[in-house]
Amino acid sequence: MDKSRCDWCGNDPLYMSYHDHEWGVPLFEDKILFEFLILETFQAGLSWITILRKRENFRQAFDDFDYLKIAHYDEAKYEELLMNTGIIRNKLKIRSAISNAQLFIEIQKEYGSFSNYFWSFTDNQSISNQWDNMSQVPATTDLSDTISKALKKKGFKFVGSTVIYAYMQAIGMVNDHVSSCFRYEQIKSEAL
Repeated sequence: MDKSRCDWCGNDPLYMSYHDHEWGVPLFEDKILFEFLILETFQAGLSWITILRKRENFRQAFDDFDYLKIAHYDEAKYEELLMNTGIIRNKLKIRSAISNAQLFIEIQKEYGSFSNYFWSFTDNQSISNQWDNMSQVPATTDLSDTISKALKKKGFKFVGSTVIYAYMQAIGMVNDHVSSCFRYEQIKSEAL
């Protein structure tokens, strides 16, 4: 029997796997939070499936998303990334990955972890929305506006409200699976 899913994943096996196993699951580990931050910032203006298809290339190019290494990338590494056809070769996004890694570490020093900082915006709680269909799901919210402004104030780049809301969805800060989706109740109960 076919499972009822959010319609955005269609029949693409990669999208379905991401939907079924990752999207909306609350994440608190800094390494994974950084991975999604990098991927979401590169996704700005592009489709998520494009990023998912290049995810392993990004993993290799960016040293398994090791922010401690990325924070110390030099000009030679930057040039190498610009030549890497397996990733999105956007000069500003590559530069922002490096500076965002440096800022990520600063937040860790100040708050104990990036997770502590980011999840403090919801008191470490996942927000379970209740949508009947994907057309009801917003692109931004007041909360994503607030977090976006806070990150920009700290110097982060490519963290507009739309990117941040997509990030919140990806890391399970919000459960935006439609209520008819088989993952909605599963994630809602896991988040309690």
